[in-house]
Order: sequence, then structure tokens, then C-alpha cells
Amino acid sequence: MTKDSHRAALQSYLDALLTDEQAPQLQAAAQLAEEPAAEKPTLVKEPPEAHLQLPQVAVREPLISEEVISRLPVSTEIVEEQRVQPSSTPTKSAELETEPVPTPVSWADSAFECLLFEVAGLTLAVPLQALGSIYPFVADELTPLFGQPDWFIGILSTQQTTLKVLETARWVMPERYTAEMRDNLKYVISINGYDWGLAVDAVHEAIRLEPGQVKWRTQRAQRAWLAGTVIDHMCALLDVEVLAQLISNKDGPSGLKNN
Repeated sequence: MTKDSHRAALQSYLDALLTDEQAPQLQAAAQLAEEPAAEKPTLVKEPPEAHLQLPQVAVREPLISEEVISRLPVSTEIVEEQRVQPSSTPTKSAELETEPVPTPVSWADSAFECLLFEVAGLTLAVPLQALGSIYPFVADELTPLFGQPDWFIGILSTQQTTLKVLETARWVMPERYTAEMRDNLKYVISINGYDWGLAVDAVHEAIRLEPGQVKWRTQRAQRAWLAGTVIDHMCALLDVEVLAQLISNKDGPSGLKNN
């Protein structure tokens, strides 16, 4: 699959997210967006033994603190792209600058900054103002959680608090999720004001977005956590407050109760 066709397939997948497509349509779009990969041998893992006492774990220090995140340099990629576009053909973003763009979230009434990160091949964006710190993900150092939904991996002990680690892929792509995705997790991103963090594969740069660069969702019947998509960066924008509500209500990724 060429780079252009892969980008087109990924855009199709993001558009399917916006329109509340059901699992079969999303699955088809997701398969097109995936690059061919060599088959990996299936590893048979022994089930973990039950322990009466929780194991002792090391207290983790953040790789990137909240203070450092607040000072992250903002990417100028979009600005550079706009400079090379012909001036005789106005872009959609330029047309939208003349009048306010309605947004479903208060923090996007004007330009805002986001951190890009990756989960199972999908790039996601979270507003910088919602971020806490970033920690390394070490599966063996997490305390298991018994009697919790299967989208919680375990407890991460930090200097400030303890975090319930959320398996992000189960939420953002339940139709594509496989157990092997957990093998690629590298970081945990904490969210301000909440006792949980997002397990992710990679952390990328910070970007600055105008409201007009986001394709905002008008319906939230499915994937209520998705505020919109950013085609310039081929990413999905998370609505952290809505995600927090779903987690506190113990709603599963499909909207069903997850025991």
C-alpha cells in the first residue's frame, strides 16, 4: 500500500468514527488503514497465579512532569504547510477564520494546544490543559486490580498518588482490539483531576489547533469520548471530561456495562 493510499484509508477510518458507523463498517475501514505486517508467533501465556496480598511495587517518577508539559514547544507544521499553498486558492481553514466555528467543548472556543500520542497505530490528541504527567509503562510493576472492568490494567504507584491504568485501545478501537496490543504499551499519561491514566504506545509532539481545523462531531450516540478529528494531523481528538464520565459510570467501550 502506497503512502497516499494509506493516508486515504486512514482518513476514511477517521470519517467513519465521526459518523457513528457501526462495528462492521469500522472494521472494514480499519483493515484498509492497517499496513501489512509480518505474522508474529503466538505466545501462550500462563494465567497469573492468585495472590492473597498485593505485590510491592516501586514508586515511579514521571518521565515528563506537568510543569514540563506546560512548557512544551508547539509544532509549526500546519503554519509551514499553509505557506506553500497557492495564495489564489483559499483554504477551508482560511475561509472559516472570518466567522466563529461552533464547538461542543468550552476549551476549544479559541486556539488550543494538544499533545499527540499513539495507540495501536491510531494518533490521538489530548488538550495540554488536561494533562498531568507522563510515566513509563512497566507491566511487571503494576499492581493487579481484581473485580475491576477488563479495561483497567492495574495500579501504578507514583510520587504523588496511585493511578488506575486504562487500556486505551479497548476504548478507542474496540472493533480492532486484540490482546497483543498490550505488548506495545510504553507510557502512561495521567489526566488532571482524575485517579486514572491512559496507557499508550508512543508520545509525539505538541501542536496548536484552531477550532476550524477540527471536524467536530454533531452526534455522540457512539464513541461519546470522541470530540472530533483533525485531518491535517490524521488524528482523533479526545473529550477527556466525557471519557471520565464513562469511566466513573463503569460504562464499557461499547456503551454497555462492563463487569
